[in-house]
Amino acid sequence: MKDTSDHKENGDFDGVRDADAALLARYAAGDGAAARILSARLAPRAYAHAYRVLGDRAEAEDVTQEALLRLWKQAPKWDDGRAQAATWLYRVVANLCMDRLRTQRTQTLDEIDAPVDPAPAIETRLQNAARHDALQAALLRLPERQRQAVILRHIEGLANPDIAEILDVGVEAVESLTARGKRALSADLAAQRDALGYDDDTT
Repeated sequence: MKDTSDHKENGDFDGVRDADAALLARYAAGDGAAARILSARLAPRAYAHAYRVLGDRAEAEDVTQEALLRLWKQAPKWDDGRAQAATWLYRVVANLCMDRLRTQRTQTLDEIDAPVDPAPAIETRLQNAARHDALQAALLRLPERQRQAVILRHIEGLANPDIAEILDVGVEAVESLTARGKRALSADLAAQRDALGYDDDTT
């Protein structure tokens, strides 16, 4: 399963690498439409990561905008052989998030939208929302590096080598961070199993 996921994610990145580099080159040459196209492709993923790490929608929007501004400034001297645009942007987002967490240790947890479900019962909707809230709160209690690694690997689905590049650590460090983060999350959420409606048979 893991190897398939890694291969898929690497394939996804490879499939858009040339297109992203071409859009950056077009923007550097004065094509504003290229920036809009690339923003539509990259901004949602950057925002999703920032929101999961920070737990604040306004902060996540600010981080996303700042990261994209840095990408546009980098466009005239972009070296496609150095990094993929998506990986580079993730790394900037990760660093900006860590900067904010270091200076603002108190975060607020915004309401998390429940997954779209065709007319679920009100009890189901409330339970789903509670589970999302519990997961988000547990993520925010993880150490910064573990939180970043867990989100990138198990929520964003990135491969370990890509995460290593984003976090500027080795692959073995990524494996350690994700393993410790998963264990901490499991322990954190275990005490809430009954309240969240998980049966003993739930895996």
